[in-house]
Amino acid sequence: MYDIVTVGSSTIDIFLTTEAKSKKSLVCYPIGGKILVEDLKFMTGGGGTNSAVAFSRMGFKTAYLGKLGNDESSDYILKELKKEKIDFIGARGKGMTGHSIILDSHKIQDRTILAYKGINDDLSYDEVNKPKTKWLYFSSMLGKSFKMQKKLAKYADKNSINISYNISQYLADKGLNYIKPILKYSKIFILNKEEILALTKEKDVVKAIRKVQNVNNGIVCVTDGVNKIRLYNGKTMYEIKPHAIKAKEKTGAGDAFASGLTSALIKGKSIEEAMDIGLLNAESVIKYLGAKNKLLTWKQAIKYKKSKIVKHDYS
Repeated sequence: MYDIVTVGSSTIDIFLTTEAKSKKSLVCYPIGGKILVEDLKFMTGGGGTNSAVAFSRMGFKTAYLGKLGNDESSDYILKELKKEKIDFIGARGKGMTGHSIILDSHKIQDRTILAYKGINDDLSYDEVNKPKTKWLYFSSMLGKSFKMQKKLAKYADKNSINISYNISQYLADKGLNYIKPILKYSKIFILNKEEILALTKEKDVVKAIRKVQNVNNGIVCVTDGVNKIRLYNGKTMYEIKPHAIKAKEKTGAGDAFASGLTSALIKGKSIEEAMDIGLLNAESVIKYLGAKNKLLTWKQAIKYKKSKIVKHDYS
């Protein structure tokens, strides 16, 4: 019996640091030019394995469920999972492991990600050995893998398995009805402001949060970069402001926050404590390069900074 099984993607993340220029919200590279890369690093990423490492470090017996190829990149991912004491209970097949190219620049305080999903979205329900676990943590998947998650969500409901769900923009763009078959079974749902507005087609984030909470009847938490984080449980809206820190690289911040928040709630911490722990985990990661770098242990996480929590009654 596992404490938690993460279901999502695995990738090799390639970090490229360049002297890219920006124009408004665009990163600019000259057509036909040759751009010098100042630094190049290879690390593992993907919502499924990022969260698996986070939960394992928090002290949970953890497994990762996803699809890997038969290439060297997949072997490298499996080696890292073993090092982090995570069981791989997914499938392998013919195809290339997912890759992400993260374009960073010293001149721009953000990054652009080129995502190649590879074999990640080719996991069918028939390939899945139904996990014996207390919790499932779903991150974004498409294609066959999304259909698998829908069936696995029904399985979880029938077997009293809790679900925490964290989506990305490309699922949010498909709309609320698209993810409803999973969302309605999710006890915890986490995403960012741009995603929830796209998901609900609302312009006001509070209206969007309440609309989503009517579907999952659980916790809905929305992050917004350096702006306040909102969490709604159907009665109270909690708000917390991130701390002023210098970020080196933001990849993995969402996974770190979502897994930190979920970990604390599983361990019986209050909503206020869980928001602080999620925030601390995300802020630890963004100080360094890599989505898994400096993810906290539970011993480190409980030394959270007691932030000012603002509450609003929306019952």
